[in-house]
Formats: sequence, C-alpha cells, structure tokens
Amino acid sequence: MNLSLDGLPEFTAMPDRSLSQGMVEICESMEYMERAFDDAKYGDFSRNPYMDVLIPSTMDPTMAPPGKHVMSIFVQYASYDLLEGTWEEKREAFGDAVVDTLAQYAPNIKDLILHRQVLSPWDLEQEFGLSEGNIFQGELTLDQLFFMRPAPGWSDYRTPLRGYYQCGSGTHPGGGITGQPGRLAALEIQKDVK
Repeated sequence: MNLSLDGLPEFTAMPDRSLSQGMVEICESMEYMERAFDDAKYGDFSRNPYMDVLIPSTMDPTMAPPGKHVMSIFVQYASYDLLEGTWEEKREAFGDAVVDTLAQYAPNIKDLILHRQVLSPWDLEQEFGLSEGNIFQGELTLDQLFFMRPAPGWSDYRTPLRGYYQCGSGTHPGGGITGQPGRLAALEIQKDVK
C-alpha cells in the first residue's frame, strides 16, 4: 500500500517522531505474526497485518511537496486465492484493515491520508507480472532456497541459451534489494568468459 500524507504520523512508541526516519515494523510478537498469517492461511487477507512501513520522503524531500510525505507499506499476509469474493471486490476492505491496524500505532494517520493506493496480490501480478503477487519470485522457504532456486538443475545462473544468464530475485539467494543474485551471476559469467 502507498499513501500520500498531509504530514508526518505520530507513532505512540516514539512521540518525538524519530521513528519516521527509518523503517517501522508493526509486529508485537511471534503470536501477533502467527495471527496475522491465519487469515491468509484460510483464503483471506489479514485483519491485523504484519507491516513494514517506510516514509522515504523524510530522507528525500523531493518525493513530496513541502510539508507532505509519502508512505510505503509492505503488508503481510494476504492470500492470492481468496476463498470468497475477488480482489476487485475486497481491495478497499484490505486497505481499510491496513489503515485501521496502522492507526493503533499512529493514531493520527487517518487524518493525514490524502490519497492511497492499495495493491493486492492480484494487482501485483496484473501490474508487474509477479506470479501470485510474490515480490520474491517464489517463497523464501527451505524448499525454494539454495540449489532449489529457481529450480533443481537451474541454480548456477546459466540457462540453455549460451550467454544468457538469470540473476533476478528468483535466483539464489532470493528476493530483496541486495544485489547478491546479480553479483553471483556475474562471478559465473566471469568463469565462462575465461
């Protein structure tokens, strides 16, 4: 979810607003994370989601007009395959659940929202080609890591096409913005070029 804001949220954990200059994680405990996953496990979206919250405009003020801010929220968990209804029908309710949960930690957030963009797993697939909305191009679980990523026999970054290599999030070590898949692929390319 992306929000444009009319100011900075006030997080109750840090009233001096120092939290707004980094990443905020909404997850009180392992139990909280387990409950957040339960809804998705049963074909819905989390009513109290785990969230990674960033306000990048605090570091780069060119991202928003003076006094305004943008917030990016990585939300977990939401099932791609809904048990009831479609994402087109549930998108705004999903957004409401995210904002309602966030308001428990930043009570002024609802008053600050100027615009919001809710991206369900279905939207991420349609808009960006991410299968089932998975930003990591495959789950980062034991059966999809190391020599199993992206699939057995394909973990050395090479493809059947000579000179064509894989180096995205779908390759080892996986998703995120680390640059490691590209670096590891480059090392294999160097071996082949010699």
